[in-house]
Amino acid sequence: MASKTLYSQRDPMLKRDGFEDILEERRNSSDLKYALRCYAPVLYKGVTPCKANMLKNIVLQSDQLRYVINQVSQESGEAPDIIQEEASVILEEMAHRLQISTVRFFAFALSKAFKTLFQHVCVNEEGIQRLQQAIQEHPVVLLPSHRSYMDFLLMSYILYTYDLALPVIAAGMDFMGMKFVGEMLRMSGAFFIRRSFGGDKLYWAVFSEYVKTMLRNGFAPIEFFLEGTRSRTCKSLTPKLGLLNIVIEPFFKGEVFDVNLVPISISYERILEESLYARELLGVPKPKESTSGLLKARRILSEDYGSIHVYFGQPVSVRSLAQGKVNRSTYNLFPRHIPRKPMEETQSFVNDTAYRIVRLQEDNMVLKPWVLMASLLLQNLEGMELSVLTEQTVWLRGLALSYAAFLDWPDHAPTAKVVSSSLALHRGLACVSGGRVSLVVGEPLGPVTPEEALFNRAVSVLSCASYRNQVLHVFLRPAMLAVAMHTAASSKKSEWPGLYNCFSFLWDMFSNDFILCPGDTVQDFEEACYLLVKTGAVQMPQQDIVMTDIGQPTLSFFNGLLEPFLQGYQVVCRYLCEEASEGLTEKQYIPAVRSFAVKLILAGNLRCYEVLSSDMQKNALAALLRMDAVRKVKVADQVTLIVNKMAVNSIDDILGGKLPTQKALLARL
Repeated sequence: MASKTLYSQRDPMLKRDGFEDILEERRNSSDLKYALRCYAPVLYKGVTPCKANMLKNIVLQSDQLRYVINQVSQESGEAPDIIQEEASVILEEMAHRLQISTVRFFAFALSKAFKTLFQHVCVNEEGIQRLQQAIQEHPVVLLPSHRSYMDFLLMSYILYTYDLALPVIAAGMDFMGMKFVGEMLRMSGAFFIRRSFGGDKLYWAVFSEYVKTMLRNGFAPIEFFLEGTRSRTCKSLTPKLGLLNIVIEPFFKGEVFDVNLVPISISYERILEESLYARELLGVPKPKESTSGLLKARRILSEDYGSIHVYFGQPVSVRSLAQGKVNRSTYNLFPRHIPRKPMEETQSFVNDTAYRIVRLQEDNMVLKPWVLMASLLLQNLEGMELSVLTEQTVWLRGLALSYAAFLDWPDHAPTAKVVSSSLALHRGLACVSGGRVSLVVGEPLGPVTPEEALFNRAVSVLSCASYRNQVLHVFLRPAMLAVAMHTAASSKKSEWPGLYNCFSFLWDMFSNDFILCPGDTVQDFEEACYLLVKTGAVQMPQQDIVMTDIGQPTLSFFNGLLEPFLQGYQVVCRYLCEEASEGLTEKQYIPAVRSFAVKLILAGNLRCYEVLSSDMQKNALAALLRMDAVRKVKVADQVTLIVNKMAVNSIDDILGGKLPTQKALLARL
């Protein structure tokens, strides 16, 4: 049964499923027998699996694609047969060719690899049972979080293990450059799409009809990543709406009774690409996907990457969600095969659905003790006594649990052992020396310049930050209120109308860095108040918010949690006001801001290494563009940034502690 509810305020007594380790059986039985076992998944309404060539023919003969082919033919002046051939070539390049023999090969190879890389791969079997039921009832769309290249291989491996229908998976064209491997991925269910289509009407028509044909007929579950790409920071990314629009459209047009969206949370105790991500964020080009690169990566097989938790969430019914929000009767006014731009209410619905699905992914992310330790170490870059780190980790564990964090803390294990085990697993990031814990900085092979030393330190900090970022969704709202309280008054007492204005400003400012559902500012403010009151950090007599005697550690921690983001955005504002040239292009922006930040750090005027992250710099620019403090102007082939220095200075002042101007109060407290 699919759920009607997408998201409700966090319930600390929220019941979540337990986990089973699927590697346990693999360690005690033959991998070859596992790979060659009988595989007979139950399909949607008992449909017969569709062969690849038959699927292509259905797509090419569809009314919608023929309509677009005729349209493109009229616009270009080329014969329809030529455009039809182009469509066929696009489809040939794109389409999957699922073969069970290739799936069995991957099942065998991945069993060997997973047992070497990971201690456990844990799956909530109740979620698997819900998914099995959902697949039989309505077309299913699998929406996993995306933190690693491992994600889509892991998903297919789990579904094969539980004898569920294997998904067809949207993958980037990058993988096509991998000789042999790219074709093997195609034969295990991947279909390849360009990163952007531009204005290519024919490509979009082929792609959308291919996906909708699979969905309408229920040939296989469809899998894609709402975030569009891997998150290099391990924070959830702003969802991309293109594919979600495509899979929901058949419901709007009455071509299917319902569509089940299944949010899936994949949590890695240790991320395979952790140092690679940090270097990418610091401007080192991403390595091109290649078979030789994959072979060179074999050295990771000698490392321990801890555990993976995969949580299959409650299937979400699009039909139930859309009730009272989208008027589907308007779709009857036009022939179904004629492509139409989504209506405003439809776009709003899809956008809201995407954000709330990502929130569900976040809520079911399993957090390990290390994410709490990383959060504390990043607020103490000079290092911490091991005893102090242990004590504060226990305190932070209690705070996280009271905020309904999904924390995997070993049962009955002494705290000291939990902390020492986490440090051992992440010994590449932190070490203990003389009873003191500090971040590890890569040892240079020879003499280094100050800039190189700074880069090595930044790699360490950004790698550690990728783990802290995993817990930010738990603390974000109360942390923004804590910053607002710090901004609003130096005393213990603050009136909540002013706090709401400050909270609302931060909410707007950081809505590219975090998943903040559009229109939820008031609800998020109320949640922040509720959580801080619940944990005794503040009291709310009448229309005031007052810090309690025991609230200082909590509010101080929360202020420290958001400090890197506040400083990062301030550095961007300072650069745009003080250093940016008149003709600054969008392409020059990130290297220029990074260079400016490096100078500040080397001069001793800045200690925040996270400012060097390209992700933070992009999100800061996106916020300034959204708030009309910066504009983009296209000149020739380049995009130039036009800075409103007065507006940017004003934003910089607020980030530095000045209260924003009053605006109409919407809170219902």
